Amino acid sequence: MLDGVTLDQLRTLVAAADEGSFSAAARRLARAQSVVSQTISGLEAQLGVALFDRVARFPVPTEAGAILVAEARAVLHQADRFKARARDLSSGLEPELPIAIDVMFPIEIFTSVVTEFGQSFPDTPLRVYVESLGAVIQPVLDKRCSFAVSGTVPLFSPELNPERLLSVKLTLVVAPGHPLARLPAPISREQLAEFVQLVLTDRSTLSEGKQFGVIAPKTWRLADLGAKHEFLRASLGWGSMPTHLIQADLIAGRLVELEVDASAWPQGNQMTMFALHRQDTPPGPAGRWLIERLRDRAQQCPSGAID
Repeated sequence: MLDGVTLDQLRTLVAAADEGSFSAAARRLARAQSVVSQTISGLEAQLGVALFDRVARFPVPTEAGAILVAEARAVLHQADRFKARARDLSSGLEPELPIAIDVMFPIEIFTSVVTEFGQSFPDTPLRVYVESLGAVIQPVLDKRCSFAVSGTVPLFSPELNPERLLSVKLTLVVAPGHPLARLPAPISREQLAEFVQLVLTDRSTLSEGKQFGVIAPKTWRLADLGAKHEFLRASLGWGSMPTHLIQADLIAGRLVELEVDASAWPQGNQMTMFALHRQDTPPGPAGRWLIERLRDRAQQCPSGAID
């Protein structure tokens, strides 16, 4: 018999408890009082429990009734969430939003936007991959991610639609004790090539056979930007870093900027970041919202390490 309990019965139970009388509950539910009374009596028979004490003028929930009213509220709340979730999914809202973010992208911007995302889309969990080079793009090509944020333009496929977000400033640096730090400016390409260059490596095969900003014949390759940062501070080589990540090091003198000849670093001192999604599978409402907020937040950032 318990399987036959309906949401309508539970709503009637909660209304009767909230309003303090069957007649008031009937007005709230736009029903006849007799219907409310019959519904409560039928529910009591199904449950085998007296839900209200009817001795006084107005029905009062019994001890068991008060407990079951609380349970009924929880069931009705979950039922409302179920219906709302079904409406969202039928409108195209993603049940989950997997995305890939370039390690160079300012995490402060991303975090602030994700905070708003959690408030606007509480039932859409994020799955975030932080990668570099082709490993940012590959999950989108494979349809494992809704979109990616990447700055490695040479790896962009015609299958992808790019939307510009911002440009991240890059700075060539070494530790103050490194031999390059003692050379007079501007430093030539040949001088840079004499020392170990610290380079990010790709976890995917998209960049196989390609080199990005590699000058020195001797390189140490790291798959983690944080490790590269520590290697630079340990004077294990030279390399470029997002300026916003090393500003404190430059101010404190833990790293120094290399002033190089323009021809020594033709890639320039910035990386433009794009939101990328497949042409045939554009992001749903949650993904579209996140891309637009990332662009809006980037435009609000003061000039300096980010343009």
